[in-house]
Amino acid sequence: MRYLHVDVFSSRPYSGNSLAVFPDSAQLSGAQMARITQEMRHFESVFLARDHTGGRSWRARVFDLAEELDFAGHPLIGAACVLHALHGADDTETWCLKLPARTVDVTTRRRAAGRYTAVLDQGPATFLGRPAIPELASWFSLEAHDLDPDLPPEVLSTGLRYLMVPVRGDALERARIAQDLEAPLAAHGAQFAYLLDAGALEGRHWNNDGVLEDVATGSGAGCAAAYLRRHHRIGDGETVTLHQGRHTGRAARMAISAHGEGQDIRSVEVGGEVAFVAEGRLRELPA
Repeated sequence: MRYLHVDVFSSRPYSGNSLAVFPDSAQLSGAQMARITQEMRHFESVFLARDHTGGRSWRARVFDLAEELDFAGHPLIGAACVLHALHGADDTETWCLKLPARTVDVTTRRRAAGRYTAVLDQGPATFLGRPAIPELASWFSLEAHDLDPDLPPEVLSTGLRYLMVPVRGDALERARIAQDLEAPLAAHGAQFAYLLDAGALEGRHWNNDGVLEDVATGSGAGCAAAYLRRHHRIGDGETVTLHQGRHTGRAARMAISAHGEGQDIRSVEVGGEVAFVAEGRLRELPA
């Protein structure tokens, strides 16, 4: 089975967030997709199959090393660029990617051989509350004064539910997850946490046990865009660059924007560059 290795949110290979894309995986079961993802050891893998409606519509399933995800940003951006490389006729194309839980559009543009840009429309944002968590800073080995006093922690979603944790100063540099956060986050209606320095436009995200740090989190970046717009840190429709991955040695840049006012954020977009790294074939599929 053919796969392609791309780096997302980077203009060059060996930076940004790596991804394995399987462009023709209709024959695979979910269990096989999970096993292949664990074997490849990328943070996530995406599996594609032609949709019965044809055209630029494809079915997509995304897995990380632990489970299947309802939504994820960098796999969909990377997948759309692979589809453009394999099936695109024009320099600019729009792809409809149908996840089991939702459908999204990704617009891609060919820049050069093995170099693409893409913009993912994540749709509207849903704001789910501002929990008061006295021990919040300690979850990330920080002190209370490391939290940004001008911005509240807030749970919101553009596909996955993130607790946005605004920090200041050098807190982003020092942050570490001190305990497994899955249960504490779930108690406040969140699935994940995203640390955000709104002044520097930089974020960090780990899996909930803190073992792995994500290089660039497209779903989290979408929530960051909606959050920054709600709190008037970016203009309506203004595109800014959100940085992530510096602490992993794989710096990534995500172009983010949000359209709307207050809690009425009607559309969130996350985009970036994609570089092709390698192509290969699985010689054997898991049972």
